[in-house]
Amino acid sequence: MFIQTESTPNPATLKFIPGRAVMGEGAVADFPDAGAAARSPLAVALFALPEVSRVFFGADFISVTKKAGEWQHLKPSVLGVIMDHFTHDLPLIEGGAAEVEAEQAYSEEEAQIVEQIKELIETRVRPAVANDGGDIIFKAYDVATGVVSLHMRGSCAGCPSSTMTLKNGIENLLRHYVPEVSAVEAV
Repeated sequence: MFIQTESTPNPATLKFIPGRAVMGEGAVADFPDAGAAARSPLAVALFALPEVSRVFFGADFISVTKKAGEWQHLKPSVLGVIMDHFTHDLPLIEGGAAEVEAEQAYSEEEAQIVEQIKELIETRVRPAVANDGGDIIFKAYDVATGVVSLHMRGSCAGCPSSTMTLKNGIENLLRHYVPEVSAVEAV
């Protein structure tokens, strides 16, 4: 098994590409700390490395965020854990699917705006962000203020350039296509 690595805009995060599906198309799993990793044997094994602070599974990649130190020291250990997991054909996630959050209710007109926002995020934002080892999901739209709330995961969480990505990239895109949007914020 050959596992490629790619750097991300977040210097604390490396993207590991095992050459096979990880979560599958459209599915992701974010483990912001070791406590959240209990349902995934691979995430538990990665958090057993003391330098690991966050793990994120994308469709065909794994992003690992380190606490401190140099990647040259941590990278071989992470590669070993990932290789061991896949060569032993262990399950990625145990138990059922992730819990689904209740979605906010909108009027018919507002629901059309929210659908436009979600479609732009799904088709234009998420694929680009996945290339950088992260994910961004829609959380809410405040009709009164025009503010869209997004949740950043994977390498995007804590990335030094995430604010610029939100303001210069995503906010401008949404404001261009959906005039009702006034701003974008991370939650």
